[in-house]
Amino acid sequence: MALMAALPAALLAGGGYFYLTSGRYVSTDNAYIQQDMLSVSADVSGRISEVAVRENQPVAPGDLLFRIDPRPYRIALMEADAAVANARLSVAELRSGVRASDAGVQGARADLAFEQQNFERQSELLKRGFTTRAAYQQAQNSLQEARAKLAAARAEDERAKAAAASSASQPIDRHPQVLAALAKRDKAALDLARTEIRAPRPGIVSQTDRLQVGQVIAAGLPVVSLVGGQGIWIEANYKETDLANMRVGQPATVELDAYPDVELHGRVASIGAGTGAEFSVLPAQNATGNWVKVVQRVPVRIAIEGRPPRPLLAGLSADVTVDTRAPAPGRRPPGATPEPGAALAMTTDR
Repeated sequence: MALMAALPAALLAGGGYFYLTSGRYVSTDNAYIQQDMLSVSADVSGRISEVAVRENQPVAPGDLLFRIDPRPYRIALMEADAAVANARLSVAELRSGVRASDAGVQGARADLAFEQQNFERQSELLKRGFTTRAAYQQAQNSLQEARAKLAAARAEDERAKAAAASSASQPIDRHPQVLAALAKRDKAALDLARTEIRAPRPGIVSQTDRLQVGQVIAAGLPVVSLVGGQGIWIEANYKETDLANMRVGQPATVELDAYPDVELHGRVASIGAGTGAEFSVLPAQNATGNWVKVVQRVPVRIAIEGRPPRPLLAGLSADVTVDTRAPAPGRRPPGATPEPGAALAMTTDR
């Protein structure tokens, strides 16, 4: 009798457990570990002269990854320094020209004053009959020439001041010509500093086989990857039919194929804004006559709680189970009495 009753009891127990837990947990094996990954490239072109890291080596911010031959950029910096010195010399010559033009204007003004007095004297003598008309006309012509020389001297003075583009009281380094040379010098110094490519953040260096001494690399071309840092999460691609009761903050259990004895705990951090097909390189075109309905997958990010006991490598496969009946933070179970002032605390699911 006990054996005969055991089978119905087991069926009832299994059916009751299935009834109570049915629809509560949603799981998927289409899940993978993701980490922050940074592609490192050089800002300047050149030939690799030194490789300071090896494959899968941990690095700290500021550690040297590789170095580009700095000799061409050091020569460019020396040329830029020479250009700055030449620009300063040119500005000094321009300011000397301004002083010379000022002296020329003063001399032309003095000559004009003398010729004006001579013309007035000859005019007075001509009225009294003590000079000839030829001498009067000569004085008149000299006066006109003095006026023309003064106008030319003033024009030359304005041209010299415009070329100097600054007053004598301003520093030479404020001149536009010198500022342009200094900017080129700063760029040359920056290019020289960029021949040393350093780690921008902590992580593990990968794909260092691309770095070979003597290899010429182009600026902006990724040559090595930096994996790791603080950003580690799991991207679980759930079917769209599993999202009815899923909310941000619900607990999740993670099992890794690489570590069968390790069970991780986490929470739903976010639910994707679109399906994977919408963000693919070639989105599916459903407006066709041979359309077949396919259940879509939505990426769900799972944040890991605590410190994992084993290292988590990017791309590892995982099985993720989410408890969809557990209340998310900020949400109260149905029928629960709201706390005073709860109406003012507005929360969202996503």
